[in-house]
Formats: sequence, structure tokens, C-alpha cells
Amino acid sequence: MNIIVCVKQVIDPEAPPSSFKIDPASNKAEMRGAPPVIDPYGEYAVEVSLKIKESQGGKVTVLSLGNGLMREVVKKPLAMGADALVLLEDEAYTSGDSWSTAYALAAAIKKLGQYDIILCGREASDTNAGQTGTVIAALLGLPCVTLARKIEISEARARIERITSVGYDVVETSLPAVVTVSNEIGQPRYPTIKGIMAAKKIEPVIWKPADLGLDSSKIGSNGRRVKVLRLFQPVHEGKCDFAAGDTPEEMAASLALKLREAKIL
Repeated sequence: MNIIVCVKQVIDPEAPPSSFKIDPASNKAEMRGAPPVIDPYGEYAVEVSLKIKESQGGKVTVLSLGNGLMREVVKKPLAMGADALVLLEDEAYTSGDSWSTAYALAAAIKKLGQYDIILCGREASDTNAGQTGTVIAALLGLPCVTLARKIEISEARARIERITSVGYDVVETSLPAVVTVSNEIGQPRYPTIKGIMAAKKIEPVIWKPADLGLDSSKIGSNGRRVKVLRLFQPVHEGKCDFAAGDTPEEMAASLALKLREAKIL
């Protein structure tokens, strides 16, 4: 099996709010004092790829797109057990949206050539758009199954349990296909010391837009189809007002009055 996994370097979603700074002029979030991480859903996709490799044999190639990618971050899938890392790394890729990102990733997948299954996280923790995997499938003309919680491969077909609002569906698709992975798939493994040392020896392949023959008007900010009107941190305020009274009955009546004044009752 030739397995391709798309992952993304993101601001750590577990970092405290004080670590974030919003630039209102550029509508971008900046991180202070906390390093970036691989998107958590991307790690679930890596875990699935390794399970498929263990059961079917083959090769896992990881793709990531961005600029100034931190090697200790994007090499984590290698430390987990992936075999190769391809970075689409250039300033031209920055400030893109789901479509422009998928356009570049699809071109990279075409250049890689052989693939049986392409795995993505269900969404990225920085935008929560959940569109990149499906757009990749559309651009490559492949079937796509989203929100997978279990994947079984047999004779060039995949049997997938797909999360729904009331449980899950069981679907089958021919391969190659694109599958987006949800957290119900199982906890990602921790890199071992042996894996970390092996990852240090693997040099990523770097592809610039020219290496993929990309149209500059379709990548990064030039290729955006979604415009961010405003990016901001919400302000949460709380107020506590006690219902006074000497007895439970008086407190209940006071509470009812306050609820009525607030037009809740």
C-alpha cells in the first residue's frame, strides 16, 4: 500500500489564550511563548496510516504545506513511523484557504504518482473548515469518505465506519480514495526514542511552486476563495446576582422576579 497523509503545522490549540495575539490589520493570529504543533486531527490520520501499513505493508509519505515550518514539529509523523516527508514550503503558499491549499497538495500528490489511499484529518484546529480533504478528492477525481472512525482495507477496497450525528454508517469504496479521519479512530501513538533518532536522519523533500508547475494565481493568498472579514478573540464576561430572602420561599419568589425582569420567564 502506498499511503499519503496530509498534515498541518498549527498554533497549539491547548495553549492558554494569553499566548495569542490578533493582528487586526492582517487578520492573522500570532503565537507568543508556545511552539506550534501538528494539528491533532492530522495525528489521528498518521495513526491510521501506520495501522494500515502494519496490516497491509507498504510506505507512508507525509505531506505538509506552509512556510518556515519547524522541522522538529513536521518530523513528528516520521518519529511515529512514517517513511518519507515532503514539504511544500515557500512564502507563496502562505495565507491560503482550503481551496488553494488543496490545489497545491493535489499537485504534489500527482507528482508522487502512486497512491492507494490519501488520509487527512477531519478538520484543522486553527480554522475548523473541514474542506481540504474533500477538495483534494474533487481535484483528483477520487471518491471521498469523511469522518472515518474505522478503516479496513481488503482487495483494493476500503470498508469505513463513518461518524454521523446519530451513530455511524458503514460504507465501502474502491481505492484509490481520500478519507478524512476523526478522533474516534483511536489515540495516536507516542514517538519512541528509536523513532525520534531515525526521524533526525531523514531529510524532507522540499517542493517549491515551480517544482509542481503551479499557477501562482491559485496558491496562497492569491488563490483564496474565502475572504476573512474579521478575526478576533471573543470576550467572555460573567455576572452573578443572588436572589435575596430569609426563607426558601422568599428566595424563590425573588429569583422568579429577577427572571421575569430579564424576560427569561
